[in-house]
Amino acid sequence: MARWWDALLGRTEPVKPDLDALFALPSAAVTLQAATGLEPSGVGSVCFRSAEGGAFATLERDVVQLLAAGGGPPVEQSKDSYGYTWLVARRAPDQPGDLVTDLHAVNSSLEAAGFGPSLLCSTVAFAGDSSGARGLALVYLYKRGTFYPFAPLPGQRRDNALELQVRAALEGELPIEPDLGRWFPLWGAPGL
Repeated sequence: MARWWDALLGRTEPVKPDLDALFALPSAAVTLQAATGLEPSGVGSVCFRSAEGGAFATLERDVVQLLAAGGGPPVEQSKDSYGYTWLVARRAPDQPGDLVTDLHAVNSSLEAAGFGPSLLCSTVAFAGDSSGARGLALVYLYKRGTFYPFAPLPGQRRDNALELQVRAALEGELPIEPDLGRWFPLWGAPGL
């Protein structure tokens, strides 16, 4: 009966995150490169709201150690002006699979420890040339289970044409967020 009322009132159940969707990124990177010339930069990040207390601090430290033990370079940690914590992982640009595995491990560890509601997004950065003048991030929205492209330009502007081009190129490969209003800008995100 409750589902009937929810349907009548237009309420829907939230989409469950599908962290395994991250593993589609390496093949999507090939498609993205062919369609736009953008190549993986080897930088990815996970953004979350830190919780107070020793349990979360211990988990955060364990996640950083887990990634270091996986043979990758040290993970960088930073906080943005909104109070979110970013864990930034770096791999060789030709190893997008390893980068995605690192991002999946961070997300899975936080989720398994009960901190899934604190997860905001994960990003994988792409660059068009060595100057970094044309760049893009594929953003995974944890709570929606979808991706969207974010192409920042100087002066806190966006390259909307590139974002729409990327959406068209990747629609069959990644679950793309259909609501453009949820394509939030990530100004100053590490790695972009």
